[in-house]
Order: sequence, then C-alpha cells, then structure tokens
Amino acid sequence: MKKIVICLHTLFLFVAAKAQLQWVNVDSLYAPLPATVHVYKCTDSLDGAPNIAYYVEANLRHSRLIFDTDTTINRRITPTAFYQKNAKPLVVMNGTFFSFESNKNLNPIVKNGKLVAQNLSSSSFKALGSYGDSIIMYNHPARGVLGINKHNKADIGWAFTDTTYPFPFVLQYALKPLKDTKKHTRIDYVKNTDYCVINGVTVPMDKRWKKMQTAIGGGPVLVQNNTEAITNNEELLFAGKAIKDKHPRTAIGYTNDRKLILLVVEGRNKGVADGASLIQLAKLMVDLGCKEALNLDGGGSSCMLVNGKPTIKVSDKTGERPIPGVFIIKNE
Repeated sequence: MKKIVICLHTLFLFVAAKAQLQWVNVDSLYAPLPATVHVYKCTDSLDGAPNIAYYVEANLRHSRLIFDTDTTINRRITPTAFYQKNAKPLVVMNGTFFSFESNKNLNPIVKNGKLVAQNLSSSSFKALGSYGDSIIMYNHPARGVLGINKHNKADIGWAFTDTTYPFPFVLQYALKPLKDTKKHTRIDYVKNTDYCVINGVTVPMDKRWKKMQTAIGGGPVLVQNNTEAITNNEELLFAGKAIKDKHPRTAIGYTNDRKLILLVVEGRNKGVADGASLIQLAKLMVDLGCKEALNLDGGGSSCMLVNGKPTIKVSDKTGERPIPGVFIIKNE
C-alpha cells in the first residue's frame, strides 16, 4: 500500500508539472534589454483552447530600473503615444479601468509619490426604505492596487481614495463594500495613526502607502500569499459568472524573490487566441511564482510594448485602444 501511495503521488506531481505552460525566452526579439529584464512567450493551449501570452520579468532589486506610471487629463492616448511621450521607455503596459464618457481613470495612479488619479467613489443601487419605498443606496468598494516604494519594494492592497488627500488609503485585507446613502466616499484620517474613518466606519490602513512612489490600480486582486484568491465579490467588478468569461487580459504581480511580473494574454482572436478567464489568469500568475497579483483593465485595452514593439495582437479592430493611464519601466 505504501508503494502505491508513493507512485500515485509521483504521478500527481508529473501530471501537475505537465499542466503548467511552457514559456520561451524571446529577449532577442525585443533587444536591447538590461540583464535583469526578460521577455517570455507562450503558445501552449490554455485548458485545451488556443492561447498566446507574454510576460515581462523585471528584477526589482536592480537600482537602474525605474518603475513608473503616466496618465492623461480628460483625454486618452494609445500606449504607443505614451511610449513617445515618455522618451521611449523599456516597457509600456495598460493599467486602470476608465470611463469612455469622461476619459477619466477609475482606479488610483501614483506618480512620483503623488496621487494623480482617483478610485471610483461609489456605485448606486436601489433598496427598500423604512416604509417600503424605493431609495437610492451606494456601494463604496476598496479596490486592488499595486504600489512600489522608493526602495523598489512592491505591495498589493485594497484602496480607497479621497480627493482631499494626496495618497491612497490602503488596507491589507479585502473588505466588504461599505453601503450607505452617501454618493461620495469621505475619508477622515487622524495623523500618525494606523486607521482612518470612511463614511463613519473605522478601517485599519497601511501607513507605508503614504510614501508609495509608484502605484497602479485595477482589480480584482488575483493572488495572495502565493495562492489563487480572487476578491471579485468584495471589489464589485464583474457580475455573475463573468469571472469565467474569456477575454484579453492584463495582470501585474511580484514574486517572493522580488521579480516584477507583467502579463498580457491575447484574446478575441478566433482559432488563434481565445483569451483567459480571471480564474485562469490567477492560476497563470501563481504558476509564474507571484506572491501577490492584480488584474488590470483587459479586453480591447490589453496591450504591452517592449522597446516600442508590440507583444500580443490587440483585439480592437482599429488597433491600440486609447487609454488614460499606463505602467512603465524605464532603464537609466
């Protein structure tokens, strides 16, 4: 019996290893690259469906790499335009969700230590009032954000923002959305404490985020403690069974040995690349060694340029979708 158990365990490990995708180094296609940055491509099928994906691995310990963001004001431009605008950096990747109507980011962006884009304050829903009448209520969700401090140490948490403060208020655990009749998210913060009061609710905050140098928001968080843990219900992003839908995807995360992972998955390319579900995306980030990982805007927005060259084929028929915010890696 003992021998059978050992054999079955060995077989399980073999099957699990076979299930992982095979990634091929394609640095030569995107040269020149610093020695601490690599580009990988995968064309293995994803759960039996056609697949194309790329990821960039960048060493956060490399002092000559600059991890940055950029955004626009009341307008959107393509990732290639961001590439030109930022003096042709090493990597440009799409980031936040945004409003097509206002062209504004709907997630936080921190650039040079300053909060330059805000979280979506709230979303409304109808509820029954005390007398059986219909009233408008509001959800105030904390949504996923990745930050990098001046020492190039990364962290992922769940953020609230308030336009009266120059930094995001970040929690280290997923919080059920706050519900009330207030349209705006008001934050009251007592200096030098480790908590804030959000619309009357006291919430513990991570003080390190007051000094984050760079941050990009999205959601939901995909990976926590090296384990798939999708906080979609807490972040109120994809309704119903939408986390199982396949689309082009963008994700960002970091490993225990301080490698930053930027992943894009091609999709909506019938017979060539079906895309990935959020469940598959989380597994991909775990398989790549991520300690924590975050979903960013996907679909037609998904795009990553390395030295100005495209990786995946974007899904919009008109080409790169104009967006209001990007994540950038520069090489000094």
